[in-house]
Amino acid sequence: EVQLVESGGGLVQAGGSLRLSCAASGFSFDDHVIGWFRQAPGKEREGVSCIRGSDASAYYPDSVKGRFTISSDNAKNTVYLQINNLKPEDTAVYYCAAEYWVYVRSTCPPTDFASWGQGTQVTVSS
Repeated sequence: EVQLVESGGGLVQAGGSLRLSCAASGFSFDDHVIGWFRQAPGKEREGVSCIRGSDASAYYPDSVKGRFTISSDNAKNTVYLQINNLKPEDTAVYYCAAEYWVYVRSTCPPTDFASWGQGTQVTVSS
């Protein structure tokens, strides 16, 4: 059974940093893509990064490039999302998700992922 557990969220001031963690179990990192997504109240879920377990290749949408960094520790079955220079508009619930790489397109749209964690809240105060 695939399980994904996010942690690391919290309340931070604008300009601060957070590192989110996604602890995974029940599947092999080597043939999966792990993605980070966020959903703010009243908005659609959007992808902020994804990483291929086999070679650590990563994707970022233009909206977060330069501030978000995804990484993985395959030995620990954990994927991290480092967020720097946090802005109030980054406030959202952040989710990680996993899917077999064959089913995931290069831009990692949320609809390509079947297994999801429960999310961790990130709140950025101005």
